[in-house]
Amino acid sequence: MITLEHIYWLTGLMMGGVAIVNWRDWSNPRRFNNTAFWGIYAITFVVGSRLPDLTNGFLVIAMVLVASIRGLGQGKQESATREEREASAQRWGNRLFVPTLTIPLITVLGTVLFKKITISGAPLVDIKQVTVISLAIATVVALATGMIMLRPPLLAPIKEARRLLDAVGWAAVLPQMLAALGALFAIAGVGNVVSGLAQRWIPLDNPFVVVTTYAVGMAVFTMIMGNAFAAFPVMTAGIGLPLIVHKFGGDPAVMAAIGMLSGFCGTLMTPMAANFNIVPTALLELPDEYAVIKVQIPTALMLLGANILLMNFLVFRR
Repeated sequence: MITLEHIYWLTGLMMGGVAIVNWRDWSNPRRFNNTAFWGIYAITFVVGSRLPDLTNGFLVIAMVLVASIRGLGQGKQESATREEREASAQRWGNRLFVPTLTIPLITVLGTVLFKKITISGAPLVDIKQVTVISLAIATVVALATGMIMLRPPLLAPIKEARRLLDAVGWAAVLPQMLAALGALFAIAGVGNVVSGLAQRWIPLDNPFVVVTTYAVGMAVFTMIMGNAFAAFPVMTAGIGLPLIVHKFGGDPAVMAAIGMLSGFCGTLMTPMAANFNIVPTALLELPDEYAVIKVQIPTALMLLGANILLMNFLVFRR
């Protein structure tokens, strides 16, 4: 059976490859820092589940120290020159989107079909993680599709992965770190504090008000934390489960799905989501570091309003 652990191994192998490419790149003045950072990160994926929590904690601290001491750098070696990239883009045109579109297509199909596929009575994939596993499989299929179409050098994918990760730097690990922080907040009882404050200051006897509070809370807390995965356990434990599900009988699946979408609206409006909103600005060399956020705010607010209406209409229909 394919489990989430196999996806961790695959991710770890990629990070290990990035570390090796950095090690061999003499054009990067901080190649040792990069090698250590991505190498430690690879270890957390490959054997992290087999290590004690304390050891994993020390590995995270080591990553922080590596990123803090002189920081991470960027090499000059690329798998193709700018001229070669532009020529390839002109030659392939819109067909370049084929590998990209393969990812959502295979992910949706896998989410539906893998639940029904069994081998000797056992499911092919872990049903609880079928969407994440489908996404990983879709990414591998998209990579294979791109390799067959474009026929780049065999090592081009790992070199390009290195180039992009080095450009993003430590911000690439922010989603995982903030998700872990959200879980710690939930264990610490922050959700209960949020629930107490909401019930004290907001009239929560009306289902629509509860839904609005939960959706807006997801967006605001995501803006503070920088990641919807960090906001989700706190807001769901404080408002979603006790009020929407238990008090008013709402559907937890609908609540969770639309709640996460509401959190993503907050992601569009915060500099705390540096890997999404600040790093692209730096990569594009825009004069205003908040340019991406300013453009996204109107869309984010409209989507948040739509999510509130959708949740109110769907969550209680069961």
